[in-house]
Formats: sequence, C-alpha cells, structure tokens
Amino acid sequence: MGRFLQIAGLVIGLIALVLQFAISIPASIAAGRSLLGSIVFLFSFFTILTNIAAVLVHAALISPSGYAWFPAFAGKRMRAGVAVAITLVFIVYATVLSGLWQPQGLFLLCDVLLHYVTPLIFVLWWLIAGADGTTRWRDISWWMIYPLAYLAYVLIRAPFAGEVPYPFLDVAKNGAASVALASLAVTALFVGLSVLAVLVDHGVARLRK
Repeated sequence: MGRFLQIAGLVIGLIALVLQFAISIPASIAAGRSLLGSIVFLFSFFTILTNIAAVLVHAALISPSGYAWFPAFAGKRMRAGVAVAITLVFIVYATVLSGLWQPQGLFLLCDVLLHYVTPLIFVLWWLIAGADGTTRWRDISWWMIYPLAYLAYVLIRAPFAGEVPYPFLDVAKNGAASVALASLAVTALFVGLSVLAVLVDHGVARLRK
C-alpha cells in the first residue's frame, strides 16, 4: 500500500504541477504580467512549493536504493516536515481560501489535485510507510524555517511586486496588524501540526512493534 501511494503521489503530483504551470502562465501573461513575472508569481505560492517538495520526497524514495535521487528529500526529518506543510496547505485552503474564488475547468481540476488529493495521498503514505518514531521535538524548530522564510519572502516581495499570493498577507489592503494576526494564526497552526506530527510518528512506531 505504501509503495502504491508513493507512486500515485509522484504521478498525480507531477501531472498537477505541470498542468498548473501550463494553464497558469498564459493566464498570468494575459493578466498583464511578463513571462518572468508570471513564473515568479506562480512559484510564490506556498501550495506550489510544498507540492514540489512532496513530489521530490516521493521521487527520492522511488528507486530500490532509496537515496539514489534527491537525497536531501529522502531523510526522515524531511518527510515528516513535508507532511506537516502539506497538511497546512489543505487546512488553510479548505477553511480560508476555497471560498474566495470559483475555479472552472482545468483550473478546478488543479485546485482539487493540489489542495486535496496530493495532501491526502502524502499524509496517508507518511502514516503507512514514512513515520517510524525517529522524529524529535527539536525537529520542529528545523521545520519552522520553511514557513517563516516563506513569510519573509512574501512580505519583502510585496512592495516591489505590488501583489501577494494570498489575500490575508496583503499589508496594503488589510493593514499591518491584520496581516500580523493572520501570520501568527497560521504559524501557530503550523506549530500545532508539528507537535501532532511528532506525537503521531511515535504513536505509529509503537503500534508497529
């Protein structure tokens, strides 16, 4: 089952990311961005970056030798961290962002794949084959680097680009206090999911004994 989920996650993740790129770049250019600006904007989404990380984890472990490809993404700490991040993608989208737009056609397909299907597959795979009880509480501080670095990037880029990938991070429209509150809430959620991941990792390992 773990192997099946790994292959499914790799294939579906790649298809969703390639399709998202293929339909988003022309739409972004039509909206007035340059080609480079469109590419940068697409890769400014936490969803896209996290799904890329999930695909790299699957790809790193797909070969019999395990660490043949993308060794940085094959580590146990990386697997758990990506599981936390992609769970965050699902929760924030499902509870906050899904009602802000109504995608149609291929955009709807990518929306479902990247926000619901790939997170579900990755977390199930991690629970079945990735969790092994080796995570430590200190790993949480390592996992936090990703969302904090992402937040810094978005806020630094915003005044120069005049746009943000997510509405709740728009200081110009919402004000600094609102963005700070939203950022703290998402950060707290990430920390909570990280704590849960460590507990679940150890719980799954005990059940397997």
